[in-house]
Amino acid sequence: MSTDEERLAQLGYKQELHRRLSGFSNFAVSFSIISILAGAITSYGIAMKAGGPVAITLGWLFVGVMVTFVALAMAEVCSAYPTAGALYWWAAALAKRNKPAWAWFIGWFNFLGEVAVTAAIDFGAAITTAAFLSLTFGLEVTATSTFLLFLVIIVVHGLLNTFGVNLVRVLSDVSAWWHLIGVAVIVGILAVVPDQHKPISEVFTEVYNATGFTFAGAGVYAVLMGLLMAQYTYTGYDASAHVAEETHDAANAAPRGIVMSVIVSVIAGFVLLVAITWSIQDYEGALGTELGLPPAQIFIDAVGHDLGVFLLFICMVAQWFCGMASVTANSRMSYAFARDDAIPGSSIWKKVNPRTGTPTNSIWLCVTLSTILVLPSLWNTVAYFAATSIAVIGLYIAYVGPVLLRRLNPDFQPGPWNLGKWSAPIGWIAIVWVGIICVLFVLPPSSPINAETFNYTIVAVAVVLGAAAIWWFASARKWFTGPKQNLLEKAAHGESTD
Repeated sequence: MSTDEERLAQLGYKQELHRRLSGFSNFAVSFSIISILAGAITSYGIAMKAGGPVAITLGWLFVGVMVTFVALAMAEVCSAYPTAGALYWWAAALAKRNKPAWAWFIGWFNFLGEVAVTAAIDFGAAITTAAFLSLTFGLEVTATSTFLLFLVIIVVHGLLNTFGVNLVRVLSDVSAWWHLIGVAVIVGILAVVPDQHKPISEVFTEVYNATGFTFAGAGVYAVLMGLLMAQYTYTGYDASAHVAEETHDAANAAPRGIVMSVIVSVIAGFVLLVAITWSIQDYEGALGTELGLPPAQIFIDAVGHDLGVFLLFICMVAQWFCGMASVTANSRMSYAFARDDAIPGSSIWKKVNPRTGTPTNSIWLCVTLSTILVLPSLWNTVAYFAATSIAVIGLYIAYVGPVLLRRLNPDFQPGPWNLGKWSAPIGWIAIVWVGIICVLFVLPPSSPINAETFNYTIVAVAVVLGAAAIWWFASARKWFTGPKQNLLEKAAHGESTD
């Protein structure tokens, strides 16, 4: 028995998923989900409108540093408990009291946050693909055409994940290199080809405020709202933990994957965003482009139609890779949550295909739920963004919950990858930062405040928290006991645990 399988057995689980991922592949999954060519491109317009260049460039760096603290604190816990359940499993292991309740609430924030992120990533990929097809084949960009593209993309991602972890591994490795080389190509072309650039000082200091707020200090407020671009992009790196049961030397490789995916994204993303912002020819024109994607217009204005379309193609392919990795992580988390009977129909979702070693049913559960979440976009984009706003705050609540419990648990036994004497300061900085964004991103992003501009994030968070609480007190507290150990279950049913 390998060391990985022994450690998993100590945590109470039989090795069921195929352990085929290397340390680089583990990193590649998280790096692909963060995807600086997805989140930073599709949400670039948020920071263009709120804060402008200073929010795009320096804001990216600032948020990146704070997120690195969160990633470091998460990674230390991951090393101690390298299991697919990850965040909610850690919560149950670390809580001194009410273990099942902690696991329940962290698990549901994580599960629904991941569904929302998968929906947002693939819908963003559909927006970029629609812009690309509009420029190349004259496709009319409508709500219906964008939704149909989303359907094609997410079904393809479901199929690719169904074929087995070997294919996921290959595509994740290709994705990591596509992102790194793609950024280098985009930056190189934007640095050399345009006839003129913005003054470099404006790239780092110019403040732009199109939020509608005019009170004293409105510019600072706009910059704070624009930080959402970076914070949204820096999500999904918990994927390295969710695929820990498929990774060799998981106690070291998974925490390294969490941290390095964030650090590499901070550096490469900063270079990319500086290059794009430096190349803006017509700020107002890019912000109001009919393509629905400001970076696409920036590319075309700066380097011409054909070369601009090529740069957009690089981003589009990266976003397809990103969505595929998100379905991978989402399905592993739901598989683990179902393994502990926390999802309705758990007996269906926890099944593993013996031929491919993948949780096939769980994959299609995630695809279906993400599609349902995107359906309102056919009628109202506000409804879609309201539904997916849970992605940032919901996921970060799930991220920092175990970190808080680790700080409150003096009996925690660190794994081989740990922070040593830096554990406490890094952990508390992470906790404080998540507290700040939970306040910041429920504030109104634009004025006047009405049904079209209202920030529905607080509603989304309240719905998730309220639904989980009602279900917990009405029913789940009577039967949900937290993570179940399938080794014990199989032994009780007389199954082999070898």
